[in-house]
Amino acid sequence: MPGQHATALATAPMHRVQIAAVAMCIALNALDGFDVLAISFAAPGIAAEWGIDRATLGIVLSMELIGMAAGSALIGNVADRIGRRPIILACLATMSAGMFAAALAPGVAALSAVRFVTGVGIGGMIATTSAMVAEFSSDRRRSLNVVLNIAGYSTGAILGGLVASALLADGGEWRRVFQFGGLVSAAALPAAFLLLPESIASLIARRPPGALARVNGTLARLGHAPLEALPPPQAGDAKPSIASLFAAGLGAATTLLTVAYFAQIVLFYYLMKWIPKIVVDFGFEASQAGRVLVAANVGNLLGALAIGLATQRFRLHPLVIGAMLAGFAGIGVFGLVPRDLTQLSVVAAITAFFINAGVVGMYPILAQTYPASLRASGIGFVIGVGRGGSALGPVAVGALFAAGGSLFTVSLAAGSGALVAAAMLFLLPRARAPDR
Repeated sequence: MPGQHATALATAPMHRVQIAAVAMCIALNALDGFDVLAISFAAPGIAAEWGIDRATLGIVLSMELIGMAAGSALIGNVADRIGRRPIILACLATMSAGMFAAALAPGVAALSAVRFVTGVGIGGMIATTSAMVAEFSSDRRRSLNVVLNIAGYSTGAILGGLVASALLADGGEWRRVFQFGGLVSAAALPAAFLLLPESIASLIARRPPGALARVNGTLARLGHAPLEALPPPQAGDAKPSIASLFAAGLGAATTLLTVAYFAQIVLFYYLMKWIPKIVVDFGFEASQAGRVLVAANVGNLLGALAIGLATQRFRLHPLVIGAMLAGFAGIGVFGLVPRDLTQLSVVAAITAFFINAGVVGMYPILAQTYPASLRASGIGFVIGVGRGGSALGPVAVGALFAAGGSLFTVSLAAGSGALVAAAMLFLLPRARAPDR
């Protein structure tokens, strides 16, 4: 029967081809994590070499976030139209080229432009791999796998941070950080080409020429019987567009999720973007500041893993709301921590644990909210608008610091986003109730 493929993939144990595809997406998000934070590791060296102040540095730190916003919102929609696989490969190539170009940038304007383009690739990658992982996962493992995919971001930031700290030690030049990222991203291209088939759900939703043969080819690799014909279109499937995300039944949910992600990611990037500069201004070396950022990313990773495992036993929404509230408390403590490297590292790690648990916990909520025909578009729009708004965060923080704001005051201002995000998720089940 044509419809049996969905039940088989949803209920059967995951095949090694599915596991390999999910693992490859996680690895690509690890590259995202390093590529996004490369500018944070390099920021003290950039500020020192070019003599730029905090306000200008805040603009530079925000550029790839603006690019990520555009990439998520626009490229996620393209992935629903032409497929997951070609978009992932194109985004990976863009990321690699952008990292190499950043190492050659002669000044602030050129570096800002390059980071914007790199951000476009990163944003498209996050939205598309999130959809790909959801569609290659069984029902039992879907929430966990989607969370692990986003947890790959923190893994890359940790491993890359250790390398970056070594590259920056003993006066190492900041450009080496971008050269390393470009090399690793380029090396991932052939692996992604081999391990990522096109999503069956995407093929069925889009129905391009030759879709049945491609679906059956992938089903054969997964050990399932071929289809005689494509299943009939799902009732209510809409053509990928921004307007479809606000059509009847999805509009309220899209609005609440967008505001929630926007608010929570502002707090996340305040911690991730400003730790190196804050620690250096306390009188520590850039390499030591890099280690504090690594500690925060260890917290990010543990928080993502913890909430992913918890979703196997507990309801997702209360877990995410609780993490957001704990993150607000943590960032207040961070604003009061003494100028001690060990205490800074511990508090940053604990705070990041809860903040990132709130961020990554939203991704399975997004995957559950949108159908396959709109999944990359929906995920991309929410995280695109959220990251676009969050690009204002480092700029605003830089302005607050430049105006004389204390670390505690600025931390609470950024942390208020967690309270807004928690309120939006509290309202979400009520917004989705008419759909169900």
